[in-house]
Amino acid sequence: MITIPNAFAPMLLQAVRDAVLYHEGLLRSETIRPHDRADYEEYHVHLTQFLAYLKEQYLDVEKEAGVPLSDLHV
Repeated sequence: MITIPNAFAPMLLQAVRDAVLYHEGLLRSETIRPHDRADYEEYHVHLTQFLAYLKEQYLDVEKEAGVPLSDLHV
């Protein structure tokens, strides 16, 4: 198990959200070779699932983190 200080939780959520947005842009671009596309799509699915998981977990530490989830725009 990894323990992350509650103060870092907002940054973790935003970093994963940024990764999701980056990969969405990458998937819309024409820079991925066709034979690699499935791997990128699978990774994007994992990222979005991870973000959803983090958001659920964040609700448990939202008060200690000091930033409401709604203010994070994730």
